[in-house]
Amino acid sequence: MADLAEVTEICNHYIRTSTATFELEEVSQEQMARRFCSGMPGLVAVEDGRIAGYAYVHPWKERAAYAPTLELTIYLAPEYCGRGLGEQLAAKVISLTRRTGRYRSVIACITANNERSINLFRSLGFEQVSLFRSVGEKFGQLLDVVDLQLLL
Repeated sequence: MADLAEVTEICNHYIRTSTATFELEEVSQEQMARRFCSGMPGLVAVEDGRIAGYAYVHPWKERAAYAPTLELTIYLAPEYCGRGLGEQLAAKVISLTRRTGRYRSVIACITANNERSINLFRSLGFEQVSLFRSVGEKFGQLLDVVDLQLLL
């Protein structure tokens, strides 16, 4: 994937600066390649010759019985947030996922204080199905997580 350096930098930006991801250490391009280039639906958005963001689905859980359920991950370069690009990317990846005919639902796992992301997924038809309290800690904060689900 030619855009791997930019995709990796977007991810690492959020690792360094945000509670949107619970990762604590920056990822390498090789790690991102394994995540993004797994053969499952995923897209990058390009604007002005730059990677503006990316979205992809990946297994929700390791156990084989969870195979019909995927998790959707979306990240945008900060300067592209608030323009509707995340919703467009997510909608396209969901459409690609539906077309495979192999999956039954998609989960979005979101830090509970991330109202923008929660609203984005709700606009796509996701419904909140869980609230986990104080399950993560980053930057000295205990963080809650919500799961939203879309049945395909």
